[in-house]
Amino acid sequence: MAEEKSNLKWEAEKGILRKNPIFVIMLGLCPFLAISKSVEDAIWMTLAFGFVLLGSCLVTSLLRRLIPKNVRIPIFVVVISSFVTITELIIRAYSPTLREHLGIFLPLITVNCIVLGRVEAFSSKRPVLESLADAVGMTAGFGLAIVSISVIRELLGSGGISLFGHSFVLLSQPASGFLLSPGGFLVMGGMLALLKKLGAI
Repeated sequence: MAEEKSNLKWEAEKGILRKNPIFVIMLGLCPFLAISKSVEDAIWMTLAFGFVLLGSCLVTSLLRRLIPKNVRIPIFVVVISSFVTITELIIRAYSPTLREHLGIFLPLITVNCIVLGRVEAFSSKRPVLESLADAVGMTAGFGLAIVSISVIRELLGSGGISLFGHSFVLLSQPASGFLLSPGGFLVMGGMLALLKKLGAI
């Protein structure tokens, strides 16, 4: 029992820094850079990403012995797209504005390399608890990366942070270039250099 708990803890923790899907594995960078201009959008994207990843990993792990190997990828895509559709319909029903903010990158979670990679490489071969622990860790790692980058980009690019109806203005002279794609690459490069220097990754 102690060994099993230790394994689950390891699976959950590895995605945060050691195998962070953004900073270490470098997957899913396109939606990551597009959404990380706003802290609020980054938080919502993390929640949507987490729901899809957890649901997909759960179903895949439960059905792993029933899925024929020669059609496993199409089945994984169907499972993932089902959870993406559920997520998109809920967001569209309750917050059309959020749907506009997340744009095309919400349905594109279906083909996000992180989700498909974890389902194919991990959940299709592991029991349920290990799969869920891995999904939680990867979601935490994704959230840590996108929120930390979005804090820097929004703060430097707009001079403050807007979060759930509250605005905090901290800089009088923002540099709007940080809200553009080159600014995203610049901030991400700086973050990677800092994490490498600290030995975190």
